Amino acid sequence: MKQEPEIYISTDIEADGPIPGAHSMLSLASAAYRPDKTLVSTFTINLEALADAVPDARTMAWWQDFPEAWEKCRQNTRSPEVAMREYLAWLNGLPGRRVFVGFPASWDFMWVYWYLVRFTGERPFRENALDVRSYAMGMRKTTFQETTRTYLPKRWFDEGLPHTHVALDDAIEQGAMFCNMLAENRRNGGS
Repeated sequence: MKQEPEIYISTDIEADGPIPGAHSMLSLASAAYRPDKTLVSTFTINLEALADAVPDARTMAWWQDFPEAWEKCRQNTRSPEVAMREYLAWLNGLPGRRVFVGFPASWDFMWVYWYLVRFTGERPFRENALDVRSYAMGMRKTTFQETTRTYLPKRWFDEGLPHTHVALDDAIEQGAMFCNMLAENRRNGGS
């Protein structure tokens, strides 16, 4: 039985608090990569705040350090219902078996999963998410604490792909980094 090729959906979200529902996802972006680092497609959308949610004071204080990213994630907002239906349609149009990729996956996947289920009733990733930091920990045989971006090898990062806290920039950057890691792991005999 032939397996469908995997497509890695590197995803980044921006939010105004620590959990969905009580707080709002402000921006969602994904970059779909083939294992050979071919960028197949991207998706980005800014969302209106949930009607019954309240921004978290500590998160909003953090945003003050990134005024350009804040401004970008508040432009051309769409209702969560519309945004998530458009995202689901984009996902369903991608070739291959979708694998959610996040850094950290525990953060981004929580938001995307909650919003997809609430506003579309669908689970296009099921409960499957690949965490880039955990993958790096396994490759490097280090502790979790020693596997922050600061400690990762520079060869895994592509020049010219900044980490800006603009969701699409970060989704593209982390997707390329994951593909670099995947290629290195395969070259070194990782299975």
